[in-house]
Amino acid sequence: MPANEGTRTYDAVIVGGGHNGLVAAAYLARAGRSVLVLERLGHTGGAAVSTRPFAGVDARLSRYSYLVSLLPRKIVRDLGLRFQVRGRTISSYTPTERGGRATGLLVGGGERRTREAFARLTGGEHEYAAWQRFYDMTSRVAERVFPTLTEPLPGRDELRRRIDDETAWRALFEEPIGVTVEENFTDDLVRGVVLTDALIGTFADAHDPSLAQNRCFLYHVIGGGTGAWDVPVGGMGALTDALAAAARTAGAVIATGHEAVRVATDGKTAEVTYRTADGEGVAAARHVLVNASPQELAALTGDPAPEPAEGAQLKVNMLLTRLPRLRDDSVDPREAFAGTFHIAEGYRQLATAHAQAAAGELPAAPPSEIYCHSLTDSTILGPDLAGRGYQTLTLFGLHTPARLFARDNDAVREELLKSTLAQLDAHLAEPLADCLATDADGRPCIEAKTPLDLERDLRLPGGNIFHRALSWPYAQESTGRWGVETGHPGVLLCGAGAVRGGGVSGVPGHNAAMAVLES
Repeated sequence: MPANEGTRTYDAVIVGGGHNGLVAAAYLARAGRSVLVLERLGHTGGAAVSTRPFAGVDARLSRYSYLVSLLPRKIVRDLGLRFQVRGRTISSYTPTERGGRATGLLVGGGERRTREAFARLTGGEHEYAAWQRFYDMTSRVAERVFPTLTEPLPGRDELRRRIDDETAWRALFEEPIGVTVEENFTDDLVRGVVLTDALIGTFADAHDPSLAQNRCFLYHVIGGGTGAWDVPVGGMGALTDALAAAARTAGAVIATGHEAVRVATDGKTAEVTYRTADGEGVAAARHVLVNASPQELAALTGDPAPEPAEGAQLKVNMLLTRLPRLRDDSVDPREAFAGTFHIAEGYRQLATAHAQAAAGELPAAPPSEIYCHSLTDSTILGPDLAGRGYQTLTLFGLHTPARLFARDNDAVREELLKSTLAQLDAHLAEPLADCLATDADGRPCIEAKTPLDLERDLRLPGGNIFHRALSWPYAQESTGRWGVETGHPGVLLCGAGAVRGGGVSGVPGHNAAMAVLES
């Protein structure tokens, strides 16, 4: 839509063509509404995209977000999406050294194997029994909470009644998750594996009184009503491509290269001013759905900016000619890397890393976790690479807040990447560098993104992958009926910063569409 064709009026204008905006567009267009999506970049998808990051290499990687848990099957069914996920047969592997011997904890491959792995590591049955009790509890919570994400916001007391488990409520909603971890588990490594779900993109200690870590943990164990994290077939871009196709098929107009710069509203209708390479244009609408951060929403509407957000992660994509051998030769690398491979994530190690980062220092032993997408879904590799046994690795580092990169993003990124890979190498029988593929220019196939890189590339505030601290999935003061309402009638927040946002879920997009259709 050329910028000079004058003002056109739509039922809904959606600012931002990330996955949540596309979900909202598809729902509204299928309901017969006229919809315009304005996307700043030259493509849709936001952080949920697949790209070929290495020159001349036919590997299409999930560059930013990379696993699926929170996307309700309801959305896939409602929109008729041609999109699939595959489960991982291994949940996790955590290498360690005990008594001078390389060993580790493999979770998955069946109940018997997991029980035996716990017994080998801990010397008894206690930790595995505690593991079963703990995750039976989180599974019951998931079954009750996950369906509410696509319903009007329940009240706090209503959600508590639905969970109907006071022990679980206290453990997850009222006391720092560190209390529960320490009450249930005694082994330091097992404690660390449990705690990691509370720290993804969240800079917090296990005993942080804000309970930010509890909210992060909750969203990581309720996905799909089971807590399972699945691999998107074809990469994350397969989801957003399917969503864009569904929206266009239903009649939505998707305009890339169109940057929204202002939203003016009188409470009944709104006008969105956008900028293109050819100039400015205006689109009018009854409803404006902003699939961007709360900071971006405030900038568009002229409201005071909310509290600054801060991300805390290192994202690394790699392509290997082969998986590296492990020092723990009792485990096949194809199993160890098929699930989440935990590095430097013992309970004490996580606490030390947080304390060092909070003091303004890079963690001496940076914690991180890795998985290999191509073991579950080889379609992301070209036939030649797949045939030659190439594999991908995705690494997600913890406890690296954006403030650490402020002095020199490039230099700190390289320093952190080097020390992070050194922690991995300590558990390998060969250096990872010996396994890295090279691109068409002879450079190693590895790229790293800091929070400041994500802020620059994707406008994530402070590089925060959730746009701001995650919220409890119940109504609080000023959250509105669906958790997407703003101070401006007819202007809705449908991005990750909405209540029950964060992660690749489509939930804020669904809920914003429902709010529009109800009105």
